[in-house]
Amino acid sequence: MAAATALEAVAPTGALWGLVQDFVMGQQEGPADQVAADVKSGSYTILQVVEALGSSLENPEPRTRARGVQLLSQVLLQCHSLLLEKEVVHLILFYENRLKDHHLVIPSVLQGLRALSLCVALPSGLAVSVLKAIFQEVHVQSLPQVDRHTVYSIITNFMRTREEELKGLGADFTFGFIQVMDGEKDPRNLLVAFRIVHDLISRDYSLGPFVEELFEVTSCYFPIDFTPPPNDPYGIQREDLILSLRAVLASTPRFAEFLLPLLIEKVDSELLSAKLDSLQTLNACCAVYGQKELKDFLPSLWASIRREVFQTASERVEAEGLAALNSLTACLSRSVLRADAEDLLDSFLSNILQDCRHHLCEPDMKLVWPSAKLLQAAAGASARACDHITSNVLPLLLEQFHKHSQSNQRRTILEMILGFLKLQQKWSYEDKDERPLSGFKDQLCSLVFTALTDASTQLQLVGIRTLTVLGAQPDLLSPGDLELAVGHLYRLSFLEEDSQSWGAALEASGTLASLYPVAFSSHLVPKLAKELCIEESDMARGDGPTKCSQHLRCLQALSAISTHPSIVQETLPLLLQHLRQMNKGNMAAGTSEIIAVCQSLQQVAEKCQRDPESCWYFHQTAIPCLLSLAVQASMPGNFLHLAALLLSCLLLVLNSTATLGVSRFVPAESSFIAFVHITSFHFKQKVPSQPMARTKIN
Repeated sequence: MAAATALEAVAPTGALWGLVQDFVMGQQEGPADQVAADVKSGSYTILQVVEALGSSLENPEPRTRARGVQLLSQVLLQCHSLLLEKEVVHLILFYENRLKDHHLVIPSVLQGLRALSLCVALPSGLAVSVLKAIFQEVHVQSLPQVDRHTVYSIITNFMRTREEELKGLGADFTFGFIQVMDGEKDPRNLLVAFRIVHDLISRDYSLGPFVEELFEVTSCYFPIDFTPPPNDPYGIQREDLILSLRAVLASTPRFAEFLLPLLIEKVDSELLSAKLDSLQTLNACCAVYGQKELKDFLPSLWASIRREVFQTASERVEAEGLAALNSLTACLSRSVLRADAEDLLDSFLSNILQDCRHHLCEPDMKLVWPSAKLLQAAAGASARACDHITSNVLPLLLEQFHKHSQSNQRRTILEMILGFLKLQQKWSYEDKDERPLSGFKDQLCSLVFTALTDASTQLQLVGIRTLTVLGAQPDLLSPGDLELAVGHLYRLSFLEEDSQSWGAALEASGTLASLYPVAFSSHLVPKLAKELCIEESDMARGDGPTKCSQHLRCLQALSAISTHPSIVQETLPLLLQHLRQMNKGNMAAGTSEIIAVCQSLQQVAEKCQRDPESCWYFHQTAIPCLLSLAVQASMPGNFLHLAALLLSCLLLVLNSTATLGVSRFVPAESSFIAFVHITSFHFKQKVPSQPMARTKIN
């Protein structure tokens, strides 16, 4: 009786038989989902499903066997998490055996193995068993795309969950995968295959003697020439494949001896996309290579990069070539040298200098800028490279500046010097005597001051930029140099007619004032204060500003240099006092002049936001003054549009200093509320209808 009950428990029911027959013989797809749902609900067990499939799985007709295995595999894909360990063991053995079956059965067998590769209950050792069976029994590249993808999925699943077991196979696992991937053409499968190769390398699987074979099976796709078809439903882009393959090729130094000749060949080809891909891949490789890998290929790599930068008409190729050169130099710079080892960096940089240096003496020729860019790309890679190249190039450029007298030639040379000076800012030197520019500072300052006094606006502009960069170098400008520099900036920003020059001079003044506040307080602020007094004297006579543009520039200069707390404490009182004087006694000021002062105050307020000390000082000093002037202007007998103007200025500066926090503004807010009550009363009074070009407060 008990045996009968047990037999009944495992025997398939009539309903299950019917579902199986509908799927296998009736070619219906729906029963598979129904059987899976019944297994999930506990109506049937996997064993009962296998029993129900018994005759189908043993049928002499391959198509019938295939349908039977397909049903079981589809159920397993939905129910693999419910399987017990002993069930997994039997199913693995069944599926491994079926790998020897007819080719029509194989796709469904692979689907079943994919389901089992997802099982948490998979016993140790079975992952290796499955992969060995696939490697031995299945010629993967003869399968359709979807079935090849299934094989890649099985491998991926096992690499994710059974890494140590697979590593136990040693290089056999790598060789087996090489056989699986060899000849793959579908981009969907290649994306997965490239990820597997990358994981083999990055997770330190044994490659054994198959390093070159693994390289060959992946590098045969380089460079990627895939173009997605119109309306591609899979959304695979060429760039996806390029980046995935690049991650593989650049993942290990062991590929270097095979990859670098390939990259050189493709850079030297006529195909633009191949050049770009090769240079970008070289760039990526330099992150993992050392001197050992690069040594034998440096002359050829440099020759290819130099040729592309010198000859290409493509800005993209030039940019990638320069980036690759920078990465090569950085790679050579960071390698640790043995005492008896050859200094590859020194010899590499010497070759670059030998091929490029002489072109810098020809500022009118087409190769001057490509040469400068190559030198700067190498110099920007490390402090050591920068020192080596700068110490060789800078004396030559200084000599060439004085040798050439035309402004356009000097501008080209100074722009090159500026490029090398900017690179020096990347590196810090604890000992100022070690700084490469220290020995050239007098010559550099003389050269810059020459440029600032040249009649050419373009040369002046480069000179201003160079002065700013020089000033950013610690201890490079002496007090005498600073006094001269401030004098030149004052002349350019206050007296120069060209708007480009004075605009650039104002910007440079602001930058340098934050670094050298004493020099600007001593040599520029007094000159600007004197100019304001002259303007006030003109207004006191009732003539208005004699030169509106100079008045405006003076205000702009005061706001521009307000980039340091100590300078703000000098410039802000000057601006506020000037605003008071413009509306005091018998002085008459136009609305435009008052607006100019208010705009300068707003600009100072915005600069003060960068420093809490300056911001607090501005709030304590400017807000009460502006409130007082606005209240005074709102009194009877004065012009209310001036009050509105000052009110607008007050609102702007309050907004500009709002970063200090609400609690600090309580005194000003109280005064502001009182001011609003006063002005709301007086604005109700009759306002003169005639236009008033001038305002005056008694």
